[in-house]
Amino acid sequence: MAYKIERLEKILEREIGTILLNSKDSRLRFVTITKTRLTGDASICTVYYTILGEKNQIESTIKNLENAKGFIKSSLSKSLEIRKVPELIFKYDESLEYGNKIDNILKGLNL
Repeated sequence: MAYKIERLEKILEREIGTILLNSKDSRLRFVTITKTRLTGDASICTVYYTILGEKNQIESTIKNLENAKGFIKSSLSKSLEIRKVPELIFKYDESLEYGNKIDNILKGLNL
């Protein structure tokens, strides 16, 4: 069962990224999907994303993704052959910023 969930997570990650890239809304084209996580019953999908930009651009992207959630879900239902498309929850992935912060700290040390 876990293998099926992992495979579906990768498919969802790729498909959502493609949908955003081909979106008519130019604000969503620069969003990068970093990973997806499905619940055990595949009813809820947490989509982690990142975007390069200022704090206000990140906040506006959150609103834009929430507004486009219905469009993304309907596009997924057309492209995937699954019985029920999971509910999408978008979360900003802060791991890239955290990694950059640690990298800068390590560069600042004179070893």
